[in-house]
Amino acid sequence: MTYPMSEAAVADTRRLNSKPQDLTDAYGPPSNFLEIDVYNPQTIGVGRNRFTTYEVRMRTNLPIFKLKESCVRRRYSDFEWLKNELERDSKIVVPPLPGKALKRQLPFRGDEGIFEESFIEERRVGLEQFINRIAGHPLAQNERCLHIFLQEESIDRNYIPGKVRQ
Repeated sequence: MTYPMSEAAVADTRRLNSKPQDLTDAYGPPSNFLEIDVYNPQTIGVGRNRFTTYEVRMRTNLPIFKLKESCVRRRYSDFEWLKNELERDSKIVVPPLPGKALKRQLPFRGDEGIFEESFIEERRVGLEQFINRIAGHPLAQNERCLHIFLQEESIDRNYIPGKVRQ
């Protein structure tokens, strides 16, 4: 036996009354955005004091960030610091960093090891994916260590962990 459907049981498929989109809406800035680029690697120093730094550029309109644009230089160990701080102080699952490449650091290699251009580019891509995954997480956006990493010229490793308030 079939029962007749009441009008209330049938989903309303009419379009919601929305205003037509104009060019400003279509091509204007998105309502919320957070863009982070890791680029311009530079190798500094000689011998055992040699390391590579990367520019980390952020653009956002999220109110939680006090600066809407920032650009800082960071090295791999700074990314490790951020990962360790988040693992210790936050409830988020922190994604892995690109590997340490220990074999590339062995002496007497026939190439530049961790200073080889192709390795630096591979690491740069991995660091960019890492920081974008973290910064895109709503809980991570409240962590002071992320704000320090993205917006402070130098990292204060003696900072007091905590949440950022809007």
